[in-house]
Amino acid sequence: MRTPHVLLATAAVLAAALVAPSADATVAVPAPGSYYLQSATTGLNAADNAGAVEQHRPKGDEDRQQWRLTASGSSYVLESTDTAGSCLGRSGDQARTVSCTAVDAAWEIAPSGDDQYTLKVPGADRYLTVAAKPSGANYPAQLAVGAPGVLATWYLTPVSPATSPMPPQDQRTLDQVTFLTAHNAYANGVDGGFAPPFVNLVPNQTRGINQQLADGVRGFMLDIHQTPDGAILCHNSCTLVSKPVALWVDLQRMVDFLKAHPDQFVTVFLEDYVDPGVLRSELARVSGLSDVLYRPDHTGVRQNGWPRLADLIAANQRLLIFTDHSRAADESAGLTRDSFGVMYQREWTVENYWSMGSGIGSSDWSCYSRWYGADTNIPLTRTETGFRPLFVMNHFRDATIAATATTDNTKLADRAQRFCQPAARKKPNFLAVDRYDLGNPASAVATLNSYTYP
Repeated sequence: MRTPHVLLATAAVLAAALVAPSADATVAVPAPGSYYLQSATTGLNAADNAGAVEQHRPKGDEDRQQWRLTASGSSYVLESTDTAGSCLGRSGDQARTVSCTAVDAAWEIAPSGDDQYTLKVPGADRYLTVAAKPSGANYPAQLAVGAPGVLATWYLTPVSPATSPMPPQDQRTLDQVTFLTAHNAYANGVDGGFAPPFVNLVPNQTRGINQQLADGVRGFMLDIHQTPDGAILCHNSCTLVSKPVALWVDLQRMVDFLKAHPDQFVTVFLEDYVDPGVLRSELARVSGLSDVLYRPDHTGVRQNGWPRLADLIAANQRLLIFTDHSRAADESAGLTRDSFGVMYQREWTVENYWSMGSGIGSSDWSCYSRWYGADTNIPLTRTETGFRPLFVMNHFRDATIAATATTDNTKLADRAQRFCQPAARKKPNFLAVDRYDLGNPASAVATLNSYTYP
């Protein structure tokens, strides 16, 4: 990691408006300051790559992705914070960096929907845009100058946003709260086996589920596989795993904890490789599950936003279960998981890519959607009218090495605030780590729970 550049502090939040210096119209644009320019389609950032302006994975201050917005006559320019005098501009039909005094550096900026903007060439019906996606491929990296439309809409996300103090405990909505989350919580070597020999020697956690709950873990990532005994917790496969734990056993531990602690809320994330009927039968074995299960699909969340956590606790709706399984596949099978209370995660959350790299060596702190590719596109910036998905932030490696996890976990708050928060334009709700007992990730959770993001 290199030392952050000294940036101009933003004068106001994104919603703060100025009157553009136009002779014939008033147009609300963000205040002068330093911004990330993010595609509303992909969530990726405009970055200077040796003069070419491309969309790259959000990477904080490390990849020439920050631009200083200033007025220039009746238009605006976006100057690179890395190279003085170099501005986001154009050459023909391609986005390029050019001299900030050049005609091709000027843009007319106008609102375009919910907190989005267009960058238009003055005097022409041409816009900064993501290049059209070829069939079966990702959107090209090189940004273009072309026709208006959905690909030509952008977020201007402040590098240093103005935050607000956290509301009182009884006023906090679920999407304002951050929870400590254990990646592969079942793979702990305490409750039972979780992987074949040798792999079993490198657990993601070293404390059992009951101790995790006692330690303040409130999000649990669990991998479930189908065996003749039902839904079993194993990594990759249950073959040759000694004494694996059934899903219902760990869920029962959580339900029992909630009964004993009526002011607590727990979320489960299932990496789900079982048939819906098998999962339904497994949940039916958990005594008291229906008493505490939270069903956001039954309470108008998509229309009205997330409720206050205090209201969920008062209603005893305190266990939220997600699956990463496909709704379409379940519909083909004739039984959807949300019919028995398991929510499809892609409909309710956004999530960054799961790996920062191997267990040793350098790490990749870029923060981009786990669900961005040739066949799917759910950007971290996704929002809907009245509804903001919860944000699951993954912060772990391919393999769990204690020394590496310790170092990574001490940097959790820094990555969350400097990389992932602006990438998603929201605060992480779930900080998922390996070895939560190392590096004090709970302190990062406390830091994020001290403020709200605009």
